[in-house]
Amino acid sequence: MPAQPDYSPVNTLNHPDIAEYFSFGISVDCVVFGYDGKDVKVLLIERGTDPYLGYQAIPGDLVHPHEDAVTATQRVLRDLTGLKDVYLEQLQTFASVNRHPLGRVATIAYYSLLKIGDYNPRPSSWATAAQWTPIQDLGDMAFDHKEIFNAALERLQTKVRQKPIGFELLPEEFTLADLQHLYETLLNTEFDKANFRKKILAMDLLIALDKTQKAVRHRPARLYRFDPARYDALSKRGFHFEL
Repeated sequence: MPAQPDYSPVNTLNHPDIAEYFSFGISVDCVVFGYDGKDVKVLLIERGTDPYLGYQAIPGDLVHPHEDAVTATQRVLRDLTGLKDVYLEQLQTFASVNRHPLGRVATIAYYSLLKIGDYNPRPSSWATAAQWTPIQDLGDMAFDHKEIFNAALERLQTKVRQKPIGFELLPEEFTLADLQHLYETLLNTEFDKANFRKKILAMDLLIALDKTQKAVRHRPARLYRFDPARYDALSKRGFHFEL
């Protein structure tokens, strides 16, 4: 039977192999989701360098020796895609022993959800392409990036059911059909039209406007606006958004 690794507590003062514990690489990977009014997409790059030359990948790179992880996310997105000032939330750490072919690298994954029209990615540095890709069109990906993407999508779907973040992706004035399509796309499901509208309106988070759609072939629908002040007030009284 092969010898088992020694995972006993490490005495950093006299451990004979202590250098190995300080030779790991740390990277950040940024899963940036976007919505264009029709599809949910994810921002991917094409790797222009080994390993995984030519593969789709989540924008990511090693953290510099004197750089914190949050700062690294902004640098990586700027250097590889041209995106700036993107707010990201930490997802989780992925640290499988053999996840990187060149050595031990643990990565801290972050995720975000943006309105695509506000951002125009441009590849730079070693990324040969940077583009919004529909989440159903993902091919083979570098490293364990498909696993990271799946974890980020699951977290996003949980969050949009519990927080009204979806309203941030719509125009300031929208129809209930627009809202339903957004949530059906984010959650990859279908809602009964009547039940969805009844539940949304019962939350009392929307302001019904004295306006309707313009330049549409069907009967113009009423426009609504999300009321963030109302949501804040209700939240302080124990209201929980749940879809």
